[in-house]
Amino acid sequence: MRRIAHLARLKLDAADVAPMQAELNKILSWVEELGAVDTDVVEPMTAVIPNRLRWREDVANADPLTGGDRQADVLKNAPQAEFGFCCAESDRIMTDLTDLTIAGLRDGLHTRRFSAVEVATAYNAAVAAARPLNCFIVETPDLALEQARAADEALAAGTAGPLAGVPLGIKDLFCTQGVQTTAASKILDGFIPPYESTVSANLKRDGAVMLGKLNLDQFAMGSSNETSAFGNVINPWRGPNGAQLVPGGSSGGSSSAVAARIVAGATGTDTGGSIRQPAAFTGIAGIKPTYGRCSRWGIIAFASSLDQAGPMARDVRDCAILLQSMCGFDPKDSTSLDTPVPDFEAALTGDLRGLRIGIPAEYRMDGMPAEIDALWRHGAAWLKDAGAEIVDISLPHTRHALPTYYIVAPAEASSNLARYDGVRYGLRVAPDQASLIDMYEETRAAGFGREVKRRIMIGTYVLSAGFYDAYYIKAQKVRALIARDFENAWSRCDAILTPTTPSAAFPFGAKSDDPIAMYLNDVFTVPASLAGLPAMSVPAGLDASGLPLGLHLIGRPLDEATVLNAGYALERAAGYTAQPTRWW
Repeated sequence: MRRIAHLARLKLDAADVAPMQAELNKILSWVEELGAVDTDVVEPMTAVIPNRLRWREDVANADPLTGGDRQADVLKNAPQAEFGFCCAESDRIMTDLTDLTIAGLRDGLHTRRFSAVEVATAYNAAVAAARPLNCFIVETPDLALEQARAADEALAAGTAGPLAGVPLGIKDLFCTQGVQTTAASKILDGFIPPYESTVSANLKRDGAVMLGKLNLDQFAMGSSNETSAFGNVINPWRGPNGAQLVPGGSSGGSSSAVAARIVAGATGTDTGGSIRQPAAFTGIAGIKPTYGRCSRWGIIAFASSLDQAGPMARDVRDCAILLQSMCGFDPKDSTSLDTPVPDFEAALTGDLRGLRIGIPAEYRMDGMPAEIDALWRHGAAWLKDAGAEIVDISLPHTRHALPTYYIVAPAEASSNLARYDGVRYGLRVAPDQASLIDMYEETRAAGFGREVKRRIMIGTYVLSAGFYDAYYIKAQKVRALIARDFENAWSRCDAILTPTTPSAAFPFGAKSDDPIAMYLNDVFTVPASLAGLPAMSVPAGLDASGLPLGLHLIGRPLDEATVLNAGYALERAAGYTAQPTRWW
């Protein structure tokens, strides 16, 4: 244990050695199931590179409204399903600017029914009132008003971008020029980037207003937003007996802020489910696009072959609007895909005629809650009512996705986080007479949280001499098999429907003592991440306790348009309008 800690440049206190050893042993025992997988027929899949995606360029370049056998007719009357725990249509008249969707704000701003300054003022007040949720690490009310005034000037001059005056929250993993960026870690204490991430720059280019930087699991490592150095984000939904619930992770600040209506939309990042799982836990929509669709430049890295930015918003249309601005080729990112970006909003017809939706047998697992299974079945019925054909498919290697992910992602994290050493920026702990190595170890021990240290230790172990082939190379071969399963499935279907999560949101502390129990939250989302596929969570119902549940759609590479349109059909059929009761 101490040898691995030394290789990782981490100082472990004596009291931490035994618990950390026990946790690592449990995780390594869990991932040893990969040893039984026959991987002799594949090469390691070390990255989802553009070459792997060229076989679907016909989808990427197709008109989303006329491609293939699909019809362009809009369903005038989408079927409204009756489902026991879905929310009825609300009769509430929206009188507050913060109640408007991004599409509604866009239309109102461009027709001058209200000004961008009025919108920013309303949202600044909402952010201040919602501080008990702890969604923001940094609030930027003055900057928001400055950007809103610029948006009003552009609107008056007729030069406004498509997001002019729309107030957004930016996950604090995106570098923002002149505004503190922390990755929710003390090790980046005082770091103010001199540059802007490509994604946030694209949003700024199109006129978006930044309300501040949103809280997250530290370095995006977590599924419950309990690992932030700046405190837990609170889900605006309450559990039985008023219990405080996790918002999911790692984009928990983004999901809670959208659900609480203190931002119109937010950026998220997704490595193994960090957009989709928190979206499901808070009753909002979120999409992880194809790996390479959005630039990673200026986003603090967790696992470079998995990380992907995406939008989180109240509904599918808002996600489509945000994704349009966020994505596009970036020469500064070597994994960015130089491929046309379709009109995602125009793809939202709700007509699924000619579309085949796959239902993977391996996702129907033992012990699945009845209400999750029931929602999944209803989702398939809703898609069928919208014109889709439902087909059974098999993804045999996806049962190995979680242990594969928890080798690959920590391995990449241990490499990426080696740069945080206290030398050039951020926290520095340098005791008197300390050597350079002592300074590294003291700084990293003080700056990283427990979950980050655990993943660095796992990654260092599986990359070390004697274990590299048995763990890391083996996992990359299994990853290749998982990707091949999806490629084979596309001969039978055009998109795949699964649940997003195995449960609704849970109380704080319920799973924090058992890393594997926590990791199992991502059981349905990790496979698409390993294969680099676009995937989306759509709010579709409530459980018996009145908490949100999501349905999950996976698409072919570069076919976000189909994922969004299928999500739009689900959204219309489910009739989901539930909101948390305000308690903050």
